Amino acid sequence: MSAQLLDGKLMSDELRVRIAERVALLKEKGVQPGLAVILVGEDPASQIYVRNKEKGCEQVGMHSVAIRLPENTTQAELEGHIRALNADASIHGILVQLPLPKHLDEAAALAVIVPEKDVDGFHVQNAGKLMSGLPGVVACTPKGAMEMIRRTGVNLSGKEAVVVGRSNIVGKPMAMLLLQQNCTVTMCHSRTADLAAHTRRADVLVAAVGKAKFITADMVKPGAIVIDVGINRNAEGKVVGDVDFDAVKEVAGWITPVPGGVGRMTITMLLENTVEAAERAALNK
Repeated sequence: MSAQLLDGKLMSDELRVRIAERVALLKEKGVQPGLAVILVGEDPASQIYVRNKEKGCEQVGMHSVAIRLPENTTQAELEGHIRALNADASIHGILVQLPLPKHLDEAAALAVIVPEKDVDGFHVQNAGKLMSGLPGVVACTPKGAMEMIRRTGVNLSGKEAVVVGRSNIVGKPMAMLLLQQNCTVTMCHSRTADLAAHTRRADVLVAAVGKAKFITADMVKPGAIVIDVGINRNAEGKVVGDVDFDAVKEVAGWITPVPGGVGRMTITMLLENTVEAAERAALNK
């Protein structure tokens, strides 16, 4: 029997209706949530992401600003734009689109964003809060993935969870969120010996490695929740995930598609994080 599909578009559409309601309430109080995105260079994938974020803001009634900078932008110029947005009361969320050109220091740039406007959840203060189990901004992709897992209705307490990939953006925060739900969490990566032995034990399997169809059916426990974070292009130019979807769906209990899965939820969580930042700012007025 095929796995149940965790439809990111369907979930996102439902969540965006609620986000739009929260935006409308803030507008009644004279506050319009604002998101600023800084894009450096001409990376085609980043251009698409930024356009999708702009569309998302428009859909829920948010104010959005896109600052497009040339490839040769200096570190000082980039940080100057971030500081200006920090001081702009109409902007509640700041996002620096990654990856940046090689000559720029991503960590240094992200550190300039004030933590309360760090709607990507990448600032060390927000990452530290997540590690410590304190309330804070949660990185959008893991937050979206957890919402999808929650909607399966499975009680995660005591379940085996395996995260394949150890990036600061997805793998590490994903592991922390699963740990907070009392999962027993294993993190796997490029140096893991016998990866399949770990993944076959997983009640929850999260793939975030950036390799097309890397997770095959024989690596998946029957009935598992499989969350595919990967976005890759195959030889034909088609977008595919890290999971061999057609084969794995015959083994898993629940599975996310690519496209139409976690990627859509990521932008929705960005919108939610921005609304939450605006709500906090309104309270502190």
